[in-house]
Amino acid sequence: MLTHSQGVLTSVVICDNMAWIRAALKEFQAFPEGARLTCLAALTIAAEGGKADIAKPMHGLGSGMFEIALPFNGDAFRVVYAVQIADEIWVVHAFQKKSAQGIKTPQREIDLIRDRIKRLKEMLP
Repeated sequence: MLTHSQGVLTSVVICDNMAWIRAALKEFQAFPEGARLTCLAALTIAAEGGKADIAKPMHGLGSGMFEIALPFNGDAFRVVYAVQIADEIWVVHAFQKKSAQGIKTPQREIDLIRDRIKRLKEMLP
C-alpha cells in the first residue's frame, strides 16, 4: 500500500493487479450497486489484460488511459483508469456525469484526472 502525506493519493490495493487512488474509491462507492458491479467487472477485465466493451481510450491524457462509460437508470457514470503507470491498473477517478455537454467529459473532470495522474507518477518509483 502506498501513502501520500496529503492523503489525496493514498492508494488501496483491491486485488493483485488493481489499485485505487483513495478519492476515486470513495467516489466509486457512491455509485448505485448495479453501476458499481458493472464497472468492477470491466475493471477486472482490464486488470487481467483485456478491455471491456464499455471501456474506451481517453484521448488527450496520454497513452494507456481508459474511461468506462456506463449509462445506468437514466444516469451516466464514468470510471477512469491507467494501464501504463505501473504493474497494476490504477483507478484514478470515478464520477457521475451531470453535464449537458453530450458525451464529452467535462473539463473540470479532465483537469482533476490530469492532476491525479501527475501526482501518482511523482510518487511511484
